[in-house]
Amino acid sequence: MSISKINKRNKIKKRIRKHVLGSESRPRLSVFRSNKEIYAQIVDDTSGKTLASASSRDKDIADNTKTKIELSKLVGLSLGNKAVKAGIEKIGFDRSGYLYHGRVKSLAEGAREAGLKF
Repeated sequence: MSISKINKRNKIKKRIRKHVLGSESRPRLSVFRSNKEIYAQIVDDTSGKTLASASSRDKDIADNTKTKIELSKLVGLSLGNKAVKAGIEKIGFDRSGYLYHGRVKSLAEGAREAGLKF
């Protein structure tokens, strides 16, 4: 019996979440990638709050007509700048079962350029 793509990603996601937990000192950067957009948020799992978020649908990012990889980098930069302003420097990276490749990698590099460490 074959496992569908979504079920396979969910298995990987559960495996990652066993190790990457967001705390107050080191929150979790969670990524969601759809076919058109990319969303990222920094989450404190102990209190259940989102500390910062950014997506390719934000007005300042969506105006740029670029490739999806370039938009992902802009999302990472935007999220990183918001996090640094909020006093967050260290995070855990939760790629949500996606391969660290393409748009997910670009978002992570943008966040690193903005000053986040993971």
